Amino acid sequence: MTTATSRHSDRRISPVFLGIAAVTAVAAWAVWTDFAADVRIAVFLFVTGAWVVSLCLHEYAHARTALHGGDITIGAKGYLTLNPLKYTHGMLSIVLPVIFVIMGGIGLPGGAVFIERNRIQGRWKHSLISAAGPLTNVLFAIVCTAPFWFDGLSGMPDGFRYALGFLALLQVTAAILNFLPVPGLDGYGVIEPWLSYRIRRQVEPYAPFGLLAVFVIILIPGVNAVFFDAIDAILGGLGVSNLDTYCGRNLFTFWESRNEFVCGPAGL
Repeated sequence: MTTATSRHSDRRISPVFLGIAAVTAVAAWAVWTDFAADVRIAVFLFVTGAWVVSLCLHEYAHARTALHGGDITIGAKGYLTLNPLKYTHGMLSIVLPVIFVIMGGIGLPGGAVFIERNRIQGRWKHSLISAAGPLTNVLFAIVCTAPFWFDGLSGMPDGFRYALGFLALLQVTAAILNFLPVPGLDGYGVIEPWLSYRIRRQVEPYAPFGLLAVFVIILIPGVNAVFFDAIDAILGGLGVSNLDTYCGRNLFTFWESRNEFVCGPAGL
């Protein structure tokens, strides 16, 4: 009886996550109805809240897949509660990604939950655990862009459309960056089980610096241009235009002076 009760509490959704989801929902309503005195603040709260929710779901996907793969310690660590405060690298998983969204509009990958890999047998299981996180970002991007595919934009307020476009940009960048086969990122975790023991030992010391190296490389102007051209092409294929993402970021960064460019007929 005690074990069943403990297991239930290990999987109960955290009030912290529910609070973040509630703020996101209220902000989304404020953007949709134009209730806020300044729609830009509502867009900021909506996008930031939705981004944190996606980060929590990203880590939850890793944890849930690991649980089914054989790591029964996942529940006791609090990873199944969606509480961002329970993740082993709260700074990497939540704080830094939010800061980078605020600074430059890049969906920075977060740190993974701590998984006891020795409990999991089979290379496919290990690869799936690593892939589960960025696949969540892919799913989130599909949800954000669905209205752009099916002509669901008719009647949608401009501010909400632009917010969805910018949020889709964040999800696509997060998915692509996470899938890079760089030590320390999920993409490397997907291929690592298939590498020889010698190669894994040689690469292991560089894992803590993988994310930093990717970020530095992206800052190189030529690489940055190619990267965002690829992002624009993907978003364009999903129906999201440069106008949507540009105006979405302008609304999101409410602390910056208004750009002279007028976004849409509402003159946001």
